[in-house]
Amino acid sequence: MNKTKISRRSFLAAAGAAGASIALTACGGSASGTASSAAGSAAASSEAAGESVELIVFAAASLTETLNAIAETYSADHPGVTFRFNFDSSGTLKTQIQEGADCDLFISAGQKQMNQLDITASADVNTEGLDFVDSDTRVDLLENKVVLCVPEGNDKGIDSFDDLAEHLKAQDILFCMGNSDVPVGQYTQKILAYYDLDEEALAAAGVITYGSNVKEVTTQISEASVDAGVVYCTDAYSAGLTPVDEATKEMCGQVIYPAAVLKNAPNADAAKAFLAYLQSTEAANVFAKVGFTAV
Repeated sequence: MNKTKISRRSFLAAAGAAGASIALTACGGSASGTASSAAGSAAASSEAAGESVELIVFAAASLTETLNAIAETYSADHPGVTFRFNFDSSGTLKTQIQEGADCDLFISAGQKQMNQLDITASADVNTEGLDFVDSDTRVDLLENKVVLCVPEGNDKGIDSFDDLAEHLKAQDILFCMGNSDVPVGQYTQKILAYYDLDEEALAAAGVITYGSNVKEVTTQISEASVDAGVVYCTDAYSAGLTPVDEATKEMCGQVIYPAAVLKNAPNADAAKAFLAYLQSTEAANVFAKVGFTAV
């Protein structure tokens, strides 16, 4: 895989250029234009009515840098709109929504957490019959990649997932992964299963340590408190880490980020407008600079 490290300064420059016209290859030009037009029309209606809204967005921790950059640009173009972000693991956010927290827009790092709140999803996943998601607004917004990272200067010789598997079998490293209720942890569990590794036995042997969200895993790698860890490529980029390997679809499936406005959203119309903007060329430019691709 490409191991070129992009500077954080480049990301900030890219975020500032969110209005540029370069689109992701995966984004159809007409779809992006339609999304941008829809966002502009809805926002214009709110501005014409003299409305001022604070959008409450619950989003996976891996979206922290990109959504903050996009929101800054969006608010500059729509002065009546401000944001209150809640970034955490998708499992934690799902629980908070279920318990009644105010939320306009939910962006998950996995389909499971969104499905658990969507009455139209399979009963095998939405086992409690929860009905929080406006399914008419639900979209598969982004795709991310699961990557293996090691601390700078690490001398364990871990250059691939194959190497990681061998070291885990030898139990001679300390490996960090997300908790089982965190999407990045669930993807990592699939990778361990792919290599016929027993997570429970490895954890009992003291070989595995955990993070409650992907940012905690990234921090443990950056601080060299572990020998390796699995995160998203976007978080590796934001932390200045260079991935040594990328998981294939066969290893853990696709990493899809669904997004939807909630049925009890305090600001549903404004949330729909912002969600449309997130599908526009302008937003796609920011997402692309850190490694996200459009679905």
